Amino acid sequence: MNYYPVFLNLKNKRTVVIGGGKVAERKIIQLIKSGADITVVSPALTTRLLKEKAAKKFRHISRRYVQGDLKNAFLVIAATDSPEINTKVADDAPALVNVVDVPSECNFIAPSVIRRGPMLIAVSTSGTSPAISKAVRKELEKSYGFEFSEYLKFTKKMRAKAFAEISGKNKRERFLKSLASEEIIHSLRTKGVESVKNIVLSRLDKFRME
Repeated sequence: MNYYPVFLNLKNKRTVVIGGGKVAERKIIQLIKSGADITVVSPALTTRLLKEKAAKKFRHISRRYVQGDLKNAFLVIAATDSPEINTKVADDAPALVNVVDVPSECNFIAPSVIRRGPMLIAVSTSGTSPAISKAVRKELEKSYGFEFSEYLKFTKKMRAKAFAEISGKNKRERFLKSLASEEIIHSLRTKGVESVKNIVLSRLDKFRME
């Protein structure tokens, strides 16, 4: 299967998860972060999910799956310990559906993901080897540490400053490209965020004065 890579905006989109165990928990936590409108159908929930339910992060229907639970769903995840129920969910799903660990029953699969603030790096082997996806993700995690999260927040402010304070489109574009130069990325990894911030602020002054 050749998958089409995409990042979905799930904010306020109806999303239904069938299952409330550990596997479902991992999926639900990620969905909460995405701002999805989540309904969980399961007779029981993990301790973590009970806490999230108490905080009103999702709606809970405390029973097994029945036909009709997926009505108007934008995205569906089947994560029960019953292959039969998961298959039934996949057959009934009106839209995007993921059956955990069974790519043949999905019309999309979830990649292995690295989050660094607003930056997402997704790794997929198109379902052929989740283990390799995980191994590559771990390698990338070493190359893109949490300093990138802080730096991205900083660059957002610098972009706003550039549009407000640097006159001339070409000059402004040169400054913005410099925020992601090889020198900056190398310095970010070797010298840290504060050092790079000082470099960028110095450059901003120079571009502003040109």
